[in-house]
Formats: sequence, C-alpha cells, structure tokens
Amino acid sequence: MSADRFWPGRYTDRHGTEAVVFETDGRESIRTTIRGVRFEGDSMDGLGALGGDPPDAPFTFFDGALSSCLMEWEVPLSVAVEGEGVRTAVLDCALRLGAPAGPGKGLDAETLTTTLRLDGHAYTNAEGADTFENALDEVQRQLPAGTRMRACVACAWSDYSPLGNGLMAGLACFRDAKDRYRRVDGKHGPTGIFALWDQHTEFVQETWLCGEFEHRSGTHAGYRGPFPARRGL
Repeated sequence: MSADRFWPGRYTDRHGTEAVVFETDGRESIRTTIRGVRFEGDSMDGLGALGGDPPDAPFTFFDGALSSCLMEWEVPLSVAVEGEGVRTAVLDCALRLGAPAGPGKGLDAETLTTTLRLDGHAYTNAEGADTFENALDEVQRQLPAGTRMRACVACAWSDYSPLGNGLMAGLACFRDAKDRYRRVDGKHGPTGIFALWDQHTEFVQETWLCGEFEHRSGTHAGYRGPFPARRGL
C-alpha cells in the first residue's frame, strides 16, 4: 500500500473545538494530536492516548478511548462516472460519541454521518448508521446511475467476517487469494469464507483504495454480498 494519508478535521467536546489532522495507513492505524496529546487506534471510535496514561488535558474516556465528543474529517474518495472516467469526490465524515452509559453498558450514543460531495450535490446517509459499511451503502444508492464508488468497501476482493464488524477497518482484503475468493458462496464448507479467512492479505479501511481495485458485482458477491447490498437482506 502507499504511504500514509492525512485527513483534515475537527475535534469538539464540552471544552471547545480544535482543528486536527488524522493520519492513517489505510489498514488499522489512525493517529492524531489533540490539545498536545498524541492519540492512536484502529478505528475512529477507538482512539486512546499513547502510553495508556490519562493525559493532563481535559478529555472524557470510555474503556481507554475518547468519548463524549464529535470528530469530523474529510476523505478524498474516487468515483467512476460512466462516460467520464474516474473523478475525485469528497467524503465528509462526522462521528458523534456519547457519554459512558454506566458499567457494562457502553456509550449512550454513537452516530456516524457521511456525506459524499460531487459536482455541487451532497449525498448523505440517513441518521443512525453505526458502521461505514452501512453508511456508504446508503450513499451509493443515492448516486446517479452510472456513478460508482472506487473504495475498498466496493471492491470485489473485500469481505467481512460472519462474526461481525465494528465501525471501520474490519474489512478483510483477499487480493492475494483471488481465485479461491471467487468461489466463496457462504460461511462454511470448502467454499465458505471461514475456510479462506486465514488467507486474507490484510485488513483495510472501507474508504481506502489500492491498484488492484475491481468493482464488486452481483454475480460474485463473496460472503457479504454485492455492494450496495440487496434490499431486504
């Protein structure tokens, strides 16, 4: 994969708002500095202070990760437009993390909003999305006919574990096992995703893109199905 990328953004909590830059390797590493404190995690809802010790600056944490805050960032996203070729759009992301709800109860809210901006139009997922998979699926459905995202979430070689996935970065890439992945048709058995799982190349973020991208189709959809997902499934 290519070098790190940088997402300009903002961090907001009850102590104020600060411009920040999120650094990412596209796999499972996101880093940023907020109020002089360095944070790192494998997902935007899992950013913890490096070293593990509570910083002197004011923050709210849940299980060692930031909470009670709003994180916003901007991601360049390639789209293929029929008859025009590949274009670059902007994906505005906003993740609102609520306060700790109590012992063993998680956060009282976690809401992801994504808005794809292309040619003066804005395409936004409905409120309540809890993963990038769901949010970007909704955005893709709104795009004009012949316009398709070019990102790992829409790639022919990516899949999720049947055991579930979190907000982001749990997407397995099978670009080094394409022939076997083409035969995946469910969970179990010799052509099930579990039989192939250990051959995944790496885990990637949904908005990442590499040179081996191919659009996901309805004829071969792996375990998780086509992108966007079929209605009613």
